Parts: sequence; structure tokens; C-alpha cells
Amino acid sequence: MKDAQVAEPFAGLRGLPVAERLLAVSVRLFAEQGFESTSVQEIVAAAGVTKGAMYHYFASKDDLLYEIYHRLLSLQTERLNTLADGPGDAAGRVRAVAEDVVETTLGSIDEAIVFFRSMHMLPADKRAQVRAERRRYHERFRALVEEGQREGVFRADVSADIVTHYFYGAVNHLGTWYHRDGGLSPRQVAEHYADLLLGGLIKN
Repeated sequence: MKDAQVAEPFAGLRGLPVAERLLAVSVRLFAEQGFESTSVQEIVAAAGVTKGAMYHYFASKDDLLYEIYHRLLSLQTERLNTLADGPGDAAGRVRAVAEDVVETTLGSIDEAIVFFRSMHMLPADKRAQVRAERRRYHERFRALVEEGQREGVFRADVSADIVTHYFYGAVNHLGTWYHRDGGLSPRQVAEHYADLLLGGLIKN
């Protein structure tokens, strides 16, 4: 792909700061061409910057892929902690967290798709870093489920670990079926997911 051909569709991103522009361009190119098939030269040409400018912010293409997901996960972790520590009973806070993670994932669905499709291509140290960040997130959610079990609101015959893996497994697969022009809004999908989770958790 020639530089001019790459750059033209991304003209609308030129007003972004360099680092943000590189990330936005990378998401679109990785989604269209695949991480492995996209070169650094194509990224910088589309972003309208030099390789030197890119390497000022990102040491490699791997760093771009890591940062794409790290930003989403950091946002979701911050929101999880705020909601989990907020007012209300455990069931209400679990619902709030479940709805939020679905909405924020759908709000960045291209980033999520690119990452889960390409995570295995990251170097071992980056993969380990991502797994550690996700584990901390899952542990906080699991603790919230366990709180509801101790309160007697949630069923105790299913482990909080299974609940956590079940729910986030479904969240991680949103990119396999969700379309922005489909019949459901992100909010509606989030409510359905939360209903299904709470419906299986709350004691009858």
C-alpha cells in the first residue's frame, strides 16, 4: 500500500496529538489488515509523521498494540473500583459494574477486537503484563461477587471464580457478533448482559 493511499483516508485524524493519532491509525489498520500484515511505515505514513516521531512515543509496533488495550483496561479498572466501592448493596454494584464493562467495551469495540485477535503476537513480557492487569481486574470483580454471597443475596453453590470467568468470557466475545448498525444499542446490550448475570446469581 502506497503512502499517499494510506494517508488519505486518515486525513480527519490529523488534528489529534501525535501519540493519539498513531494509536487511532493503528487501530484502523490493524483491524483492516491485521497486526502482522501492517508495517511501521504504513502506520507513520497514515498518521503523517516520521518514524522518529513514532519512536519518541512508542518503541515498537508491539507497544502500540499493548497501549491500545492497556488504555481500555485502565479505564475499565478505574470505573470498576469506583463502582465497587460505591453505595448500595452488592447486587446493585455488581449490576453497575457488569453494565459498565459491556458499554465501555462496545464503545471501544475496534480496540477490543484488534487486541483479542492479536494478543498472542505480543512478546512474552507484554503478554504477562496484560494478564497481570486483567487478573487484578477480575479479582476485584470476584471479591464483589463473594461479598454478595456472604450477604446471602447471591447463590453460594457456584464459585465466584466460575461466575467471573463465565461473565468476562461473554464480554470478551462481544466483538464476534456486535455491529454498531445492529438493532441493539450498547446500553441495551449492557442491560441484557447484566440481567442474565444477575438472574443466575440472585437467590430465588
